[in-house]
Amino acid sequence: MIEGVEIIPLATFLDERGAVRHMLKCTDSHFNGFGEIYFSQIFPNAIKGWHVHRVMELNYAVVSGNIKLVLYDAREDSSTFGEIQEIFMGENNYVLAKVPPHVVNGFKAIGDEKAIVANCATTAHDPDEIERIDPFDDEIGYDWDIRHG
Repeated sequence: MIEGVEIIPLATFLDERGAVRHMLKCTDSHFNGFGEIYFSQIFPNAIKGWHVHRVMELNYAVVSGNIKLVLYDAREDSSTFGEIQEIFMGENNYVLAKVPPHVVNGFKAIGDEKAIVANCATTAHDPDEIERIDPFDDEIGYDWDIRHG
């Protein structure tokens, strides 16, 4: 697991009318502030990434479908520098993934349906604090393909 990344199980309350799913409350011990909430839709097998934030902390939850969230620790002063972490999350594993600044991240919808990813970010979007990296960047060297066997 990458230093500073947290995976927090989230509650689902189901009854005959439907379900309520919690994501993040200001009273949660892992809540570090509010900047904005946005939703990212991703189609099956599409990749959104890589990107890295210099200031923003990400709080991802998948409200529909499933994704593979992939993290790469690009922080040279981190004990997990250079490590890759995969987190499978969504309807089948409803969790919050807390990603600190300077951890490169991207995700891919898995399965046969689109996914909707919610992010409760600690700062408002600022195009000058994000860096985008090609998802097939040789330096990271991650293989996005499905693994069989």
